[in-house]
Formats: sequence, structure tokens, C-alpha cells
Amino acid sequence: MIDTIGTDIPEGEERLRLDVEDGLGILTLCRPRKLNGWSWESTRQLGLFADRIRFDDSIRVVLLRAEGRAFCAGIDVTAPGGAIEGRSGSERTRNYYEALRWVHERFRVFAQLPQPVVAAVQGYCLGFGFELALMADVRIAADDAVFALPEARLGVAVDAGGDLRIARDAGAGWAKLLALTGRRIDAATAERLRLLQQVVPVDQLAKASRDLAAEIAANAPLAAQGIKRGIDAYADAAMAGALDRVAMSAAITLTSEDSREGYGAKAAGRAAEFEGK
Repeated sequence: MIDTIGTDIPEGEERLRLDVEDGLGILTLCRPRKLNGWSWESTRQLGLFADRIRFDDSIRVVLLRAEGRAFCAGIDVTAPGGAIEGRSGSERTRNYYEALRWVHERFRVFAQLPQPVVAAVQGYCLGFGFELALMADVRIAADDAVFALPEARLGVAVDAGGDLRIARDAGAGWAKLLALTGRRIDAATAERLRLLQQVVPVDQLAKASRDLAAEIAANAPLAAQGIKRGIDAYADAAMAGALDRVAMSAAITLTSEDSREGYGAKAAGRAAEFEGK
């Protein structure tokens, strides 16, 4: 069951942490033992923090980072409440569709924050992790970063618009190649595709990303926010309608027999046999 009402974060259940320092809102994925795996609860907390950041005049720039050796390795399949239920196949599909629309709404609040967002990425950046990083305005990665949208290999559609954002930044051909194959790419390739703005050695990521965030924060906040809004209005003109199609495609595939086969095959370490149903 997705908690769409609560506004508190119980102690010990933190997926993200917000620290405010010198004009920066440092938003940290803080479950390194789980490789910062994503869940419905992660999405809820992201929305809560985005609402807090949005009206905080002391935050001029958001620095999105992660603890541990991975930025985010994708969905946390061990998280409680992972599956959406329904009394019939049709109702279950409808419930997934509404749940994914809710996810998109939380992500939209984050992606459309007035403050610029700088993402610092290390290690695995897969699935939802890759999609989250793509919502940032500027992305810096360590040279050990690995990116992928592996959803098709599991029998599901890309859930949160990551393929759309790749199409926006790198072109439709690359978006299709990465999303249709699930292929992993390294940081150098991601930079060449214009999905990253800078690649640095692992031990320099923290300083380089903070320095860039501070450089942006030193500029006039109203000007910076206006620049972000203007560019986004141009770059994301077709995003809203496309995301609704994404939600429906994801709902259909998440309730398919192929998705059960895909996840089961991955857990068993065997090749999946998809039948298109």
C-alpha cells in the first residue's frame, strides 16, 4: 500500500536526507547497504523534500548525491508494498496506472523545482536511479559510474520517463537503443552522448560537484531560476503528454505475465522466455 497521506519520515526509515549549508540543499540518498535501491517510499520522501526545498529561500541550488558505492542500483525488490493489487486484471492495471501517475507527480515537483539541481553520480546508476539523475539540470559523474535502463530485460516499460529525457538530450535513436536493449554504458560514453556534463575521478566527485553547485549558487537566484524555467519550457514541451503514455505502458507491462517471467528469471539467474502476454 502506498502512503499518499503521511508527511512524516519515521526514524530508521529514511531513504533521503536533506542538509542545508551555505545556500545549498544537499539531498542525499542514504541507504548505502541497499545500494540506495528505490521504492514507493523513496518516491514519497522525494516529494516531501521537494515541497520543503521549493519554498526555502535559503536554498539556492540543490546538490543531489548518494552515500556508498552506488548512486542508485534501481528498484529495491525487497522493499515492502512493492506490488500493486486489484480484484481483477483490469483493476490491477488501473491501480498501477494511478500509482505511476502519482510517482510522476512527485517526480515532476522535483524536476520542476525553481532551484537548479546538480546531480553527483558514482557507481551503479540503473533504472529508477538513472531516471532520477536525468531529472537534474546538470550531471557530474565519477569515472566508475555505470548507467542503464534495464526494464525491457525484465518485461516492463521504462517507468518514469528516463527514455524520454535521453531522447531529449541525446536523440531518439540513442534513447531507443539504450531502452530497447537495456545495455549498460560507462561514464565516458554517457558524457559523449551529452547525458553528463562532466566526468571526474572518483576521489574528486564530492569536491567537483559541490564547487559547481556553489558556483551556480553565487549567481542571482531569480536570474538562475528564470533561466532554468525558460530552458525547461523549451526542452520539455511535449513531456506531460508523453509521460501519461509512459504511465499506461508501464501499468500494462507491470501486470503482464512477461514481467513475472522477467523478474523470476532474474532471481533464478536464467534467461527469460517472453511470450508477449
